[in-house]
Amino acid sequence: MLQQTQVSTVIPYYKRFTKIFPTVKSLATAESDQVLHLWTGLGYYARARNLHKTAQIIQSIFEGSFPNSVADLIELPGIGRSTAGAIVALSMNVPATILDGNVKRVLTRNFAISGWPEQGKIKQQLWDIAENLTPKERVKDYTQAIMDLGATVCTRSKPSCFSCPLNKNCIAFNDNSISKFPGKKPRRTLPVKSLVMFVLQSPTGEILLEKRPPSGIWGSLYSLPESKSAEELPQLNHISFKRSENWALPPLRHTFSHYHLDIQPVLFKATQKINSIADSDRWLWYPLDHSIEVGLAAPVKKLLSSLT
Repeated sequence: MLQQTQVSTVIPYYKRFTKIFPTVKSLATAESDQVLHLWTGLGYYARARNLHKTAQIIQSIFEGSFPNSVADLIELPGIGRSTAGAIVALSMNVPATILDGNVKRVLTRNFAISGWPEQGKIKQQLWDIAENLTPKERVKDYTQAIMDLGATVCTRSKPSCFSCPLNKNCIAFNDNSISKFPGKKPRRTLPVKSLVMFVLQSPTGEILLEKRPPSGIWGSLYSLPESKSAEELPQLNHISFKRSENWALPPLRHTFSHYHLDIQPVLFKATQKINSIADSDRWLWYPLDHSIEVGLAAPVKKLLSSLT
């Protein structure tokens, strides 16, 4: 879940994205590179790819009409059980249960449920409670209310317990143990991986980028050619490179949810620019003025900005 400072940072990016794609049809018919480019700044690029796929499925299979059941919605890319429940409850006023981060916080405190809410048994316990609490009538009002309660009253830090309408029955409040809930994720040391990224620059200043496969890390984004060693230059037909005088650029670390990635960028100069290399979708000569709109992997965007 986004923190307040993160929300204020990403709002302009969301506004830009929804302005360009105001309808499902406009998103469904867009090019993948345009979608990923406009998602830049929002992070979690799998969400952009899932949004794009979902729009295409709605347009082609559901004839442009949004599915109206949780069962159909959870079959769409990127839509889980809670998101599907929120869509059905809020947009259709049909009984459906949600369990987002705000609701989890309200429930763990109100019922004093210990442990990390994402653990299997605890999460299932919360789902059972949430389903029992979901009313058959005015479900839209209830869903919006419990989400807002967690977002504005039962907040992560400094909750407004004395103004909370549920405080009489809240076990954590009455036991003065609010700070214990929800339980924190067990800490673990993230492993560290490393790689070399090749910054291959043409005589006219463009950088050679490679489009990554659709699945996996940075799927469908443009990145720099990479290797485990600076000596293993990518094999490119008819292009030779020589190491720049100041070839070792400042290293950087990019952190994912499950590991750290240490990147050592190295700068090489092409002896000539071969335009034919960009004839396929795999390779692209990218200008440092960012005049070409494509989705860039986050550390690559940072690296390219440092070169200008």
